[in-house]
Amino acid sequence: MEGEEPESEVKEELERLISEKRHPKTINIDELSTIEILKIINEEDKKVAYAIEKVLPEVERAVEEFVRALKSGGRVFYVGAGTSGRLGVIDAAELIPTFGMEEGRVQAIIAGGPEAMFKPKEGAEDDELVGEEEMVRRRISKKDFVIGLSASGRTPFVIGALKKARELGAKTAIISVNPDCKAAKHADIKIFPIVGEEVITGSTRMKAGTAEKMLLTMMSTAAMIRLGRVKSNLMVNLLPLSRKLRERAKRIVMEATGVGYEKAAETLERTGYDVEKAIELLKSG
Repeated sequence: MEGEEPESEVKEELERLISEKRHPKTINIDELSTIEILKIINEEDKKVAYAIEKVLPEVERAVEEFVRALKSGGRVFYVGAGTSGRLGVIDAAELIPTFGMEEGRVQAIIAGGPEAMFKPKEGAEDDELVGEEEMVRRRISKKDFVIGLSASGRTPFVIGALKKARELGAKTAIISVNPDCKAAKHADIKIFPIVGEEVITGSTRMKAGTAEKMLLTMMSTAAMIRLGRVKSNLMVNLLPLSRKLRERAKRIVMEATGVGYEKAAETLERTGYDVEKAIELLKSG
């Protein structure tokens, strides 16, 4: 199929990847008790935060680019397949209620489309041309920032998207647990948390996925703070779309202004549950 790699090339690439190697300490994991299995997984998971600590300078660059794109009227795109793509969808969706981010400003593109969130469509990742077409269809420009999510760093769909995004003038980044991966040459910013071999060989939904989730949450949260969507440590731009979030909005107003519950509720009702406006109104007297 046009756009797909030869099998021999895939074989050679996988043999070089850290994430595809067997973990020497888990060879006999199938013979262990449940608690022993859990302890091993827990010990391996502890390595993820330390791996991310080592790449914070690169993460900082990505946050600055994230902020630049949104400030300039551009957009941020997460592009991935399988677990990586699903994690991108989760982060992009959470920014709307949590920080009041306008729909479409931070978008997630998953290989195989929306259906791939709920059903495995892993073969959708194998075509570079489809990734390129997504960038053209979304009218990527120099205002935008495209972040590739690929544990292996060799996912054709992601590479195609990064390659085309760069051609169209956008800044790009790659998040992968394999340094010097194939996607690196198409990224302006390279984030490589080295988490080591997976507990289950090649199962990158484990440490690699955890690293991607932590990085996305860290990057988008820092960007929202830099954009002024957090005051002190309060989510003043949250959208109170549920009963829980409406109660949270009241507590935020109470914390920010020192008023009681009833006054916070009354002011939020007057402002249509616009938290920032309610705080400003109460502070102005």
